[in-house]
Amino acid sequence: MDINRRMFFKKASLAVASGAVLMTPKAVLAKENVSQSKKIGSYIDLSICDGCKDLEIAKCVSSCRDKNSVHFPEPELPLKPYWPRKNYEDWSNEKDRVDRLTPYNWTFVEKVKVNEQDVYIPRRCMHCDNPSCLNLCPFGTIEKTKEGMVAIDRDYCMGGAKCRDVCPWEIPQRQAGVGLYMKLAPMLAGGGVMYKCDGCADLVAKNELPVCEVSCPKNAIKFGDFEEIKALAQKRADEIGGYLYGLEQSGGTGTIYISKVPFEEIDKAIALDKIEKNDKKLGRPHMKVDLKDSMEDAPTWMAASLIAPIAGIAAAAIAVHKSKK
Repeated sequence: MDINRRMFFKKASLAVASGAVLMTPKAVLAKENVSQSKKIGSYIDLSICDGCKDLEIAKCVSSCRDKNSVHFPEPELPLKPYWPRKNYEDWSNEKDRVDRLTPYNWTFVEKVKVNEQDVYIPRRCMHCDNPSCLNLCPFGTIEKTKEGMVAIDRDYCMGGAKCRDVCPWEIPQRQAGVGLYMKLAPMLAGGGVMYKCDGCADLVAKNELPVCEVSCPKNAIKFGDFEEIKALAQKRADEIGGYLYGLEQSGGTGTIYISKVPFEEIDKAIALDKIEKNDKKLGRPHMKVDLKDSMEDAPTWMAASLIAPIAGIAAAAIAVHKSKK
């Protein structure tokens, strides 16, 4: 990425002067960008997933790590807090951790017990139809592909973590000491880079399958035309007298979970396990069933539109620089 501090602020001033940044919601654009004929979705069948319990690391997890390791952060040390914060988020000493989502682990398998039955739940980005992370990112660095995958542009992400704040599942995770802000004002702005599953968008764009599906020995993960995936998921749920998750939550997502047990019970089990282990760290998403589309909340839109001037300037510079690439 060929951008430095002087170039950034030069482009920022030009962009602001020319009105390059419009402080308006991106929801409509996010939805229109997805070609309905190309929309790809996935289902995850918890009724057959066993978490690869005979292996040290589940295949979906290890394959994801192998594919994306080239994108994992390599922070500049020593890490320093940035104003006005007095801390930072650092996972660089926990790169091998696979029991939650981290900047080095974009999918993991949650194991809980529901009614004396072990339930294994592969967790990663849900790829929402109307993603709040994309719509409310003050720097405009999250995109939705034509196939429906939601991806963070790591080259331009400032690590503000607004995406995690507004994500219903708090999926994106942050690593300090990396990213564009280190070249601009490491003590004044940013916080690192946010990382999450991008749905193997590069493979999907070439009509290839994401590595989690390819590696799954139980065929518990399936990607394909969203309407076909939805029909297959409903058929499977009917066969096992089960339940679906992801079609209604957060206004609809590109990921559908299938389970023999109610997701309310799964969510309770996750919460209980966290309490019993006194686990307060980020990266273990809930499975709450009653999740409305946050983008339908008008006050949220109004508050999100009034972003700090520095974010507006940064967004302007980023937009101009990307347009010149």
